[in-house]
Amino acid sequence: MVVGGSIYKDLLVLIPTFNEERGITRVIKGIRNVLGPEVTILSVNDGSSDQSATRARAAGAIVVDLPFNMGYGVALKTGYKYALQKGFRYLVQMDGDGQHDPACLPQLLEPLINGRAHLVLGSRYLGKTTYRVPLARRWGQAMFAGILRLLTGETVTDPTSGMQAMHRDILELYTSDIFPADYPDADVLLLLHYSGFRLTEAASTFHADESGQSMHRGFGPIYYLYKVLLSIFIVILNRRNFKRTLK
Repeated sequence: MVVGGSIYKDLLVLIPTFNEERGITRVIKGIRNVLGPEVTILSVNDGSSDQSATRARAAGAIVVDLPFNMGYGVALKTGYKYALQKGFRYLVQMDGDGQHDPACLPQLLEPLINGRAHLVLGSRYLGKTTYRVPLARRWGQAMFAGILRLLTGETVTDPTSGMQAMHRDILELYTSDIFPADYPDADVLLLLHYSGFRLTEAASTFHADESGQSMHRGFGPIYYLYKVLLSIFIVILNRRNFKRTLK
């Protein structure tokens, strides 16, 4: 199913990339097969030491090279700034390691385009998955989901999902100084809630990582947990500063 019509000029697909040479070509081709050949795809090369950037360019993506590995959050923020500067109305972000199935993009975009949400999370727990989530990570996801439910009253089944679709209004918030540079996760979802944005989830298919070196590997679980919990606490303390009037 190809998403057609006028959203081509309004949509940017962002792929933060770190040593994804084994999967990036397949991911880009998969996106074009679903969204059509005219869709704009941006690969932010986060200091890769392999052929990720070369293969992304060869597959037809625009590539922005960071000078060295600056982290997932910085790569995302670079893509958000690019989208704002170029005037895109919608942005989809997905990983370059092949875990996120491009076939799910139409259902991810539908609530966004129809105005039912400002952010749509692709949830592996509402869709299909071909790999087992490690127990420690599953525990962390459940903990963050519980925190979000307690603080917002909303149920988010996959709060750490990197497959997301968002409106331009969110990009304006994400390019500010309050966006975390390392691990944007459940803390950002809480920030969006306090800012008045509407969030929803869409069933998405996730596959096992076959890239060999995903940018999500090597996270120190304890440091990650500490950073996200600290960031959540800071967001709670400053929640009254995030209120805004939305269109």
